[in-house]
Amino acid sequence: MWNYILLGFVPLAIALEVLHAPAVWIFLVSALALLPLAGFMGRATEELAARAGSTVGGLLNATFGNAAELIIALVALLADKIEVVKASITGSILSNLLLVLGLSIFMGGLRYSTQRFNAQAAGLMTSLLTLTLIAFMLPAFFDIAERNFFKVPNPALPDQMFSLATAGVLILIYLSNIYFSLRTHKDLVSGLSDEGHHEASWSVATAVGVLAVATVGVAVMAEFLVGSLEEATKVLGLSEFFVGIILIPLVGNAAEHFAAVVFAMKNKMDLAVQIAVGSSLQIALLVAPILVIVGYFAGRPMDLVFQNPLELAALAASILATNAVVRDGESHWLEGVLLLGVYALLGFAFFFTPR
Repeated sequence: MWNYILLGFVPLAIALEVLHAPAVWIFLVSALALLPLAGFMGRATEELAARAGSTVGGLLNATFGNAAELIIALVALLADKIEVVKASITGSILSNLLLVLGLSIFMGGLRYSTQRFNAQAAGLMTSLLTLTLIAFMLPAFFDIAERNFFKVPNPALPDQMFSLATAGVLILIYLSNIYFSLRTHKDLVSGLSDEGHHEASWSVATAVGVLAVATVGVAVMAEFLVGSLEEATKVLGLSEFFVGIILIPLVGNAAEHFAAVVFAMKNKMDLAVQIAVGSSLQIALLVAPILVIVGYFAGRPMDLVFQNPLELAALAASILATNAVVRDGESHWLEGVLLLGVYALLGFAFFFTPR
């Protein structure tokens, strides 16, 4: 119901853009308009997945799970907002691991004293998260070595080439994980797919049509959002870095976030963990590499060197905290509070980061 109500912000955003309204209004209304459009993209993907069978359906969900965030990041990348794109990658991982998982564990824990989930599947996902942390840390150390030890006069090109190589490795690992989960070790995550089974209620034509329209809508709203970003952040007193790392991830994936909390409150923690941690993995192993590759061919070179050390520290903190919470296959509401507390601390750190 809320998706249909919020759709009213789509024509309003278009009207504000046509009338050249103040940038801050275009920014805020476009952000609100992205919420239902991203929700409809997710719903259409689920409908197609339900009709395609377990293997193809799982592949569809894995591929298009973060499509809205990818589109927003691509628009920002093509607008040369490289640091905003990097911040949105970090922010998406943080929001899923700390905010979404934390809120899911907390809300579910208020109804059930102890909730259990597949510790093996959760352990595999946290192992992959550890790999992504290594993949994001190495380019930064590579850049430091170039500047301080090898005295490379122009480190941008080696950084770009190393990031492209890293992107290729991450995509290969992502594809290997899909094959592992859907084919060779399907039984390891069978509980997750059984819980999340969705009966199709839309026809294929309807689902494809909704997906196409919602995708175009997300692209248009993202264009408005990015176009008004610089002026709007000045009016709101926020940095583009803060918007990229906190606000954009919340807007792009709000529907999926809500779904994870709802599943947790129904004592379906396997699925809640899969949504939260799986979405972070997709951002790190697929979305980030795609952005690096697209940027290279589009003449907007983007590397995986995070200049702000706080971003790497935040990634390490979120992965360590998530691993500590899920490794035993059980959760209670206090663990949710701990994850939310880490997210709040990082949010304050990002907010007070000098402009």
